Amino acid sequence: MAHLRGKERSVYVRAMFDRIAGRYDLLNRIISGGQDMKWRRFVVEAADLPPDGKLLDIAAGTGDIAFEALKRRPGAQAVGADFALGMMRVGRRRDPFGRRVDWTGADALALPFADERFDAVASGYLMRNVVDIPRALSEQWRVLKAGGRIVILDTSPPPDNLLKPLILLHLKFGVPTLGRLIGGKAVGDAYRYLPESTQAFKSPEELKGLVESAGFSDVRFRRFMFGAMAVHWGVKRREIGAMDES
Repeated sequence: MAHLRGKERSVYVRAMFDRIAGRYDLLNRIISGGQDMKWRRFVVEAADLPPDGKLLDIAAGTGDIAFEALKRRPGAQAVGADFALGMMRVGRRRDPFGRRVDWTGADALALPFADERFDAVASGYLMRNVVDIPRALSEQWRVLKAGGRIVILDTSPPPDNLLKPLILLHLKFGVPTLGRLIGGKAVGDAYRYLPESTQAFKSPEELKGLVESAGFSDVRFRRFMFGAMAVHWGVKRREIGAMDES
């Protein structure tokens, strides 16, 4: 499944996420041992959203990043965008923030937003699934305000160390098995995609290079879950000619 390219990959990923929408949050908590909420809190911290700022949560799914941002910044505005409409329907029903998020159907490669609209753009498990990472980054650059931050949460190929075989076993066998036990065969089959796409994805160093190539400055990353997860963040610098005079 991870070998799919172009439109085929987009169609598969959208259908997969819509199929598992009802069990997605529960599965994430169990598979990660509850650590996924810690990672999302770190994403919101790295976004450094102003008290009344505007956040775009792209590939929002059921809204965990947007919800965390609203919890920390009650005066903020959060837009949740995704092409998997079933995931967002689940998110909209969630309390207490489901109705406060502005949910929008969107393609990450052609965002339906004006230039420089958001103070921060955050994503969870987007980049591993898009068919054109540079284009997705370019779109996020476009909709960010000068001085705004991009934050990316995604899986990473496990690094070469003593734990790598155990991590690969968990991804290849543990994750699909948990999916089948909790959500049935269809969910288990969908979660076979996770280890395949993780192994085929960029290393944290490679993704950092792509973010820098898109024009972002001060790009950094932090690994989690023994290196199988990473958060990247960077800043859209103001153009020199547009900087305030001192």
